[in-house]
Amino acid sequence: MTIFQNHSRRSFLKGAGAILSLPVLESLSSSADRNASVSPPKRMLLISNNLGVLPSGFFPKTAGRDYPLSPYLEKLKEFRSDFSIISGLSHPDVEGGHSTENCFLTAARGPTKSGFRNTISLDQFAAEQLGPLTRYATFNLGVNIDKANRSLAWTRDGVLLPAEDHAATLFRKMFVQGDAAAVQKQLHKLDERGSILDTLLDDTQQLHRRLGGDDQRRLEQYLTSVREIEERLHSLRQWESRPKPKTEQIPPEDIRDQRRFIEKFELMLSMARLAFESDATRIITLMVDAFATPAFQLHPQTSTTHGYHNLSHHGQAEDKVKQLEDVDLQQMGLLRNLLKSLADTQEGEDRLLDRTMILFGSNMGDANTHLNTNLPILLAGGGFAHGQHLAFPSDNNLPLSNLFVTMLQRLGIETDEFGSSTGTIQALEKTT
Repeated sequence: MTIFQNHSRRSFLKGAGAILSLPVLESLSSSADRNASVSPPKRMLLISNNLGVLPSGFFPKTAGRDYPLSPYLEKLKEFRSDFSIISGLSHPDVEGGHSTENCFLTAARGPTKSGFRNTISLDQFAAEQLGPLTRYATFNLGVNIDKANRSLAWTRDGVLLPAEDHAATLFRKMFVQGDAAAVQKQLHKLDERGSILDTLLDDTQQLHRRLGGDDQRRLEQYLTSVREIEERLHSLRQWESRPKPKTEQIPPEDIRDQRRFIEKFELMLSMARLAFESDATRIITLMVDAFATPAFQLHPQTSTTHGYHNLSHHGQAEDKVKQLEDVDLQQMGLLRNLLKSLADTQEGEDRLLDRTMILFGSNMGDANTHLNTNLPILLAGGGFAHGQHLAFPSDNNLPLSNLFVTMLQRLGIETDEFGSSTGTIQALEKTT
């Protein structure tokens, strides 16, 4: 099969029922593309753990640019200049403990009031404004998600959009295409440790010879990412094929999968990175449903003594706090790995990290006491003026939607309001 009928900035490899979207490769751009003024792609990843983190380990003790890193932020120290911590943010009139989890990206007021109806979420609003830039307007992902009741993504009419929590399904959605027989053939290859990259080997080799040095390295890096994801998915399938241990006790529903909480979180972050690298979409939400997570593995031979929700109501019990600190630090480690992978990936003259905003936060300021103020918010990448702790009043929080408006404007959307916003966060903007 011919690789390309013409040169274009959005290119694909095709063969045997599979299709692999490629990153932007300058060698494949037409002269018209190279001479045209094309805005670099900008992306947004929105992550929320609905039980948050321990505030004492997350927030720095002082504000400004020279703040001492908190214990959790030590995990991210090599990227200190690539992220900002913002304290003193919350959604006005969004109270009620766990009932606020669906409002994290909507800022819809009064979630516990009779007749409450949610509103459009940040990701869906951005997708509406930007239009069809990619094959998929958004990806809405989840980890241990309760699909019937929780999501970060909501339509303009306040309807929940179910999150995808199966990495293999998302992978097929991104890369497998063709008629039913061709798709089944390709999936059979995957089940037998086949590979989309093996299927496309000839076209890949032909393409590699046509690229310049920088694009060859970019393509190799990208294909390595695809291969790594494939190998991890094959490993997961092998695990799923093993018989369950026999016991007289009735096992909790899907406990084996949900116990692998950290691994699933890591895999979904990898899928988000791959989606950005392939330009399948530029807007992704990821809801970490800690509330629905039972006792889970902290380390290969160690599990928590309680479900995540129970742990979050620690009441200062030393053993529970220690377990929460452990899982919080591991999540910071996953975030660090994501930042590194995006920083190590070049896209044109920029790092992928410089074109990608990553928001990590929660609707819970303190899950132990059900507080919905002073939310833990970390913003990384996207070309902002990072390296600072912006501290707003703890007793009179700034609307979190002010940050949302700032992010929307960075995406190139002309708006000065969203949700309960009263402005933007100008301290994040770089001065020239």
